[in-house]
Amino acid sequence: MSTDAAFDHEIDVLVVGSGGGGMTAALTANADGLDTLVVEKSSRFGGSTALSGGGIWVPGAPSQRRAGYTPDPDGVFDYLRTITGGLVGDARLRRYVDAAPEMMEFLERSSPWFDFVWKPGYADYYPELPGGSERGSTINVPEMDLRALGDEEANMLAPLALAPKGIWFAPKDLRLFYQVRQNWRGKAVMVKLIWRMVRAHVFGDRMAAIGQSLMARMRLALAEHDVPLWLDSPMTELIADVDGRVVGAVVEREGRTLRIRARRGVIIASGGFDHDMAWRREHLPELEKDWSFGNPASMGDGIRAGEKVGAATELLDEAWWFPAMCWPDGRLQFMLNERMMPSQFVVNGAGERFVNEAAPYMDFAHAMIDGQRTGVDHIPCWLITDIRSFHRYVVGGHLPIPKIPFAPVPTGRKVPEAWLESGIVKQGDSFTELAHQIGVPAATLRATAERFNELARTGHDDDFGRGDSAYDNYYGDPTLPNPNLHPLGKPPYYAFQIILGDLGTSGGLRTDEFARVLRDDDSVIDGLYATGNASAAVMGRSYAGAGATIGPAMTFGYVAARHIAAEESTTVPYSP
Repeated sequence: MSTDAAFDHEIDVLVVGSGGGGMTAALTANADGLDTLVVEKSSRFGGSTALSGGGIWVPGAPSQRRAGYTPDPDGVFDYLRTITGGLVGDARLRRYVDAAPEMMEFLERSSPWFDFVWKPGYADYYPELPGGSERGSTINVPEMDLRALGDEEANMLAPLALAPKGIWFAPKDLRLFYQVRQNWRGKAVMVKLIWRMVRAHVFGDRMAAIGQSLMARMRLALAEHDVPLWLDSPMTELIADVDGRVVGAVVEREGRTLRIRARRGVIIASGGFDHDMAWRREHLPELEKDWSFGNPASMGDGIRAGEKVGAATELLDEAWWFPAMCWPDGRLQFMLNERMMPSQFVVNGAGERFVNEAAPYMDFAHAMIDGQRTGVDHIPCWLITDIRSFHRYVVGGHLPIPKIPFAPVPTGRKVPEAWLESGIVKQGDSFTELAHQIGVPAATLRATAERFNELARTGHDDDFGRGDSAYDNYYGDPTLPNPNLHPLGKPPYYAFQIILGDLGTSGGLRTDEFARVLRDDDSVIDGLYATGNASAAVMGRSYAGAGATIGPAMTFGYVAARHIAAEESTTVPYSP
């Protein structure tokens, strides 16, 4: 868009989007003395970060170093180079490795609200590769009481499926919670959750952890530094001058169309196109429905605005995939620990295993997509298990404890009738009967079950290597020699439908190592930067470890702002 009309508002840096990447960019620009404004399309701040597990993958973070652990940067670079397989340039990878710890140091200095912690044990997703780590590099923030936000608490994006009052999980709590029947530590977490619920009702606590805590802290830091945040203010167009430099944007606010001049630059941090199904199916026809856990407002506005000023895009067929269950009312439920349970296997429409069930969720989903392209149904696929597992492990949100009337989640020894009536869960008194229920060849399913049980009895999955990785073991059963393998026992048997969910799209505007947006010929669009899901992922088609979405979003938000600050400070004249 080029016009000689006057601007309605002028600032140095305009940040579009209020998730982890956008707020980090705004805090960084402000710290460098730049007049900064954040605009948010939604009536709620926080973006997909607020809906997330809140992990931040940063090898070499200050909290790691304080604990006496410093991953070798060259090793981390080699690790990322291996898992991205040549899709991402060395300069971007190196910038991430070097800048991510700097970003966290900056945030810790910028506000007392930033309290980052590292608890070793959540392995990188490929810990056996050179540079990978069994100790992991996932950084979290502690829980906090949302009352600290004051009136802003009502303005933070919250998950659609809210936990009962007082129920919140710290990252390590979840793993132990899944072991409620295996050891005393799991039972201790259950007691802890009950106590939290009591406290919330008695004292009015409004505790939050993971992504909610992270974005609450971001918002408090933004307010501490008087950085303005405009909600309900969608950016509809970028403004470029005659030379193609982006000099501002058009923003709708309070019924007015405002032309905002950004003297130094615009940073697009507006998220992906998670819920634009026409656009998503254009690039990935195998995707049947809107099964995204991403921010409901993520429709790709920032990416489209970038394209209109000449930006190139990459990886538009890709997403942060996460196998899930979809109940008839449309409610999505992660399927995480279930895929690591010992007594289960997953089959396609032919009744055959096709993947290491405990693999990282991106790998599992890619196997579903690749399998679907062979002409055999893999979307959905089915997790097969037995009644013993149902009584021993957390499955589909059901707690393997005695029936508790009015409990906020299913309990008791029986599979809920509502599950079976939904068609998402099937039951059979034999593998033959279960095969008929899910529409796969009975003889093949029986043979698959017999083969799996044979492998489970030996303690090694010769077919797919399940349990060989420290990552596989994380949510497995620590009481078993192989935490991920145990034979299926007596019927009834159950099948849980798995669909192709995601945490948001991961393709978008092509950027360089400074987060500058590029054209098809790799020339730079001056004045335009992008981070988070609005940009093509620095992880390529892979996923380094828990927090490998938020870590890069925050890092390249920081990198973009620092690059803007380092550029020649003389304001470039606007030539329409």
